[in-house]
Amino acid sequence: MMICEGAFPLMESDAMNFQILANAGWALAPGGKLILTTLNALYPLYHSVRDILAQGETAGGTRTGEITFDLLRFREKAKVEVVDDHGRKKDLYADERYYAPCEISWYLEQLGFREVDIHACRTGGFSRSNPLTVDDFETLVIAVK
Repeated sequence: MMICEGAFPLMESDAMNFQILANAGWALAPGGKLILTTLNALYPLYHSVRDILAQGETAGGTRTGEITFDLLRFREKAKVEVVDDHGRKKDLYADERYYAPCEISWYLEQLGFREVDIHACRTGGFSRSNPLTVDDFETLVIAVK
């Protein structure tokens, strides 16, 4: 299980992200399930990237200080300003890859997963009954080895 962008898609390259999926597949027995979330590439394709950048925040509402979007690699880089439990301000740097449903399906099929289901991932709601749309910031993937 890799939810809330846990490891995948935070690596520096597609090859490294692919290797995470390969390792997860290797660790699963036949019939085992891989559950992950990733950023939905349909979101910035449908919504203007210029508008997203101008908002100064991600779709999830996290305030950012600096944000860039690499259209050739579908990577968002952001400096996120947070205040910790002790009132200290900290800057966190995020570098995340958005993936299209067809990319994730292809990756997983190449790794021997026999069933790949793509759904919407909504804040606090992980459900197979939510179809993925262009307005969903995150994708829920459930794959069977």
